[in-house]
Amino acid sequence: MLRHRGVAGLLAGDLLAGAGTGMLLVAMPVQTLAIHGDVPRAVAIGLVAAAPFVLSTVLASVIGLGRAGVFPRTLLIADCVLRAATFTTLGVLAVTDRLTLPVLIGGLLVGSLFRLAGSSGRRLLATSMAGDDGRFAVNGLLGLNTSVALYVVGPVLGGIVVASAGAGVALLADAAGALVLLAAVLVFVPRMRADGDAVRRPPMGESGWRILRRRPVAARLLVVVFFFNFFYMPIEVALPLYVRGSLDAGASALGLLWGALGAGAFVGAALVNQLRNLPQRHVLIAIVGLWALCPITLAVTGDLTVAMIVFGLGGLVWAPFTPVAYSFVQSGLEPAEHQPVVTLWTTGATVAAPLGLLAGGPLVELAGVTGGLVLSGVLTLLLVPIAAAAVLGRR
Repeated sequence: MLRHRGVAGLLAGDLLAGAGTGMLLVAMPVQTLAIHGDVPRAVAIGLVAAAPFVLSTVLASVIGLGRAGVFPRTLLIADCVLRAATFTTLGVLAVTDRLTLPVLIGGLLVGSLFRLAGSSGRRLLATSMAGDDGRFAVNGLLGLNTSVALYVVGPVLGGIVVASAGAGVALLADAAGALVLLAAVLVFVPRMRADGDAVRRPPMGESGWRILRRRPVAARLLVVVFFFNFFYMPIEVALPLYVRGSLDAGASALGLLWGALGAGAFVGAALVNQLRNLPQRHVLIAIVGLWALCPITLAVTGDLTVAMIVFGLGGLVWAPFTPVAYSFVQSGLEPAEHQPVVTLWTTGATVAAPLGLLAGGPLVELAGVTGGLVLSGVLTLLLVPIAAAAVLGRR
């Protein structure tokens, strides 16, 4: 797939942009804790982490439920431009010590308007250029990008930058990453394709919801993915507090912990293509069960090295989930059905993030960091029999 100029260029831009976004995994909690004021720490972290998903979920839902297609390339360009402008502004305010919690939340609400639509557009563009034969490989490469940039390079660089220069510089780095992805889209992704596939705007047709109703296994899998993501989100709220409390460490340790997750995820994503001949439904169920053990184990250790090993193994297990799930869903779609279904599916899977983060803040505040991690794992374990019934049932 990397021999295809368009696919390679888009993936390279996505990789560099992801590194900037990965820096925010460290920068955002640190910045939030510096300006949270009278708002409880866990609640403030949850609000900031949830803000990018609110308006973007509304827009992506409109696209996925509607019948009129929108150019995926246009959506991705809009996301890059708005993100670059927003994070440049937030970064400047942070560097000059003028950033407040309401301004940060408001900026994330507006600046991430095209986040989900752009993300699904990026996947549509890459898999469309690769064709049916290359879809599984490209979904795996997108997962590999996420693992390397978002959870390895980004957090490690974020920990260094935040510790040495401050969180505001990391916000500016994310803006620069958005500009890099914008350049990659403009240069490597064609405006239109003559064969009418997903690179160009799909014709008027059915909504994503009606298409999913005809494919009940895909619809049930969406429910499983929603709750898998929902039960994960308290971890993102608890982790910065876990590092400060249980591990008695700072921003660099938080970056190393995310980096460990990414290192494991890198190996898991690199092995995705080896899983293509296995029963994909069974693979997805196994991932749900094995990941559930990660936060439970994390809660009972207070050593950074052990925590990194646990999180690394969690990343190894978790990484194949998204590429396998998307390949499974896309394999049963007609070309004109890809954009509404993938956009709606991405939205349905991702809307769990703001809901889980908003619930995770009060949950961690009440149950404590250790209790929040354990509860996240236990609820995910309870999802295993539900997932088995959902995806192994009648086709």
